[in-house]
This record gives sequence, structure tokens and C-alpha cells, in this order.
Amino acid sequence: MAKEEIFEKLKELVVDQLGVEEDEVTLEANIQDDLGADSLDIVDLVMSVEEEFGVKIADEELENMKTVGDMVDYIVNND
Repeated sequence: MAKEEIFEKLKELVVDQLGVEEDEVTLEANIQDDLGADSLDIVDLVMSVEEEFGVKIADEELENMKTVGDMVDYIVNND
């Protein structure tokens, strides 16, 4: 799957899960600071991402994912 396709699918998940506007979800958007996700939101989002993309995100990896772009890159590299 192309990076752009992954971003578009991830954007849909983020909008649905966090209740943010689609134009707020950019590759540079910080999941907590810009999109307002708390720790529970992040757990729910990770579970959805794992299910949608068939990847497993370890807790250690999650600590390094600050932006939507970080998550896209992880999915691309672990798909």
C-alpha cells in the first residue's frame, strides 16, 4: 500500500476516533498536542490501526510515535 493511501486511511481513523476535523490531521500533527488525544484515545487508536493495517505496535515503538507522520512511517516500514 502506498504511503498516501495509508495516510488517507489513517486520517479517517483519527477523525473517527478523536472527533477532530479532517483538515487538522496532517503528517506533522502531534497526536496529543495538536489533536488532543489522551492516553486512552491513543490505546484505542493503536488497536484500530493494528486491526486496519495488520501491524503490531509495541509499547516501546508507541513512545516514539508523536505525529501522524510517525505512525504512517511505522505502518509503511512494518507492513
